[in-house]
Amino acid sequence: MKYSKILFVTVLLTTYLVFGNLYADSIKDELEKSPRHAEWVKIKSADNHEVNSFIVYPEVKEPATAIIVIHEIFGLTDWIRLVADRLAAEGFVAICPDLLSGMGTDGGGTESFDSGDEVRRAIRGLSAERVKTDLDAVFKYLQDLPSTNDKIGVSGFCWGGSKSFQYAVASDEIAAAFVFYGSAPSVENVAKISVPVYGFYGENDNRINATIDSTKNAADASNVKYEPVIYKDVGHAFLRRGMDENANEAQKKATKDAWTRWVKILKEL
Repeated sequence: MKYSKILFVTVLLTTYLVFGNLYADSIKDELEKSPRHAEWVKIKSADNHEVNSFIVYPEVKEPATAIIVIHEIFGLTDWIRLVADRLAAEGFVAICPDLLSGMGTDGGGTESFDSGDEVRRAIRGLSAERVKTDLDAVFKYLQDLPSTNDKIGVSGFCWGGSKSFQYAVASDEIAAAFVFYGSAPSVENVAKISVPVYGFYGENDNRINATIDSTKNAADASNVKYEPVIYKDVGHAFLRRGMDENANEAQKKATKDAWTRWVKILKEL
C-alpha cells in the first residue's frame, strides 16, 4: 500500500510537470507566431528607475484604447505577455511592465531570479511607492504614444489585481481598473476612488472574496462604481487556468465569460 501511494504521487507529479511544460511551450509558440507588432521598451520613472516593459500593438486604423497589464506574484511571465497579445488582437494597445525591473541579479528583472520563491519574496518586498512610481511612468508612456487615444485602463491578476485596485485609489486619470481576483484596499481608501472598478472573482476563493461585500458597501456609500462578478465553480487564478488547453469545462466557461466582459467594457470606455 505504501509503495502504491508513492507511485501514485510520483505519476501525479510527473503528469503535472509534463502538461505544465507543454502548456508553457504552447504559450511561447503562440507568442512567436503572433502577427502583431510587439517589442520590449525601457521606461524611466520619476526617480530615474528603468522599467522594462513588453508592449503589443493592435492592427487598427485609429489610435486605440490602451491597457496596463500588471503581472501576478510570479513576476512578468510568458503567460502575462500572452494576455497582452490577445488584448492587442481585440484592438487595444497592451503593455506589461516588469515591476521587478532592476531588482534581480546584475540589475535584471523577473527572468534573472533563480527560483519562483525568490521572485515571490522580491515582489513582497516592493514598496507601494515603488509600484506607484513605476505605474505612473508606464501610464505617461502610453499617454505620449501617438498610437493611443485618451483612454487608458489598468488591470492585474492576483497580486497585480490588488495593485490595480490600489492604483485606482492613487490615480484619477485612468479610465477604469480591472481587478482579477486581487484583494481590495481598505474601506477608507475605497472612498477615495474616482474611477470605475470592475472585479472578476472565482467562486471558490474565499481568501479574496471575504471582503467583497464590505468593499461594495463602502463603494456604494461613496458613490464609487465598483462592479464585482463572481464566476461559478472556479477558484483563484481561474483566467490563467482557463486558458490552458487542459482546463476543465467550468474554468473554460469562466474564462470565456470574464474575457468577453472585459473586452466589452474596454470597448465602451
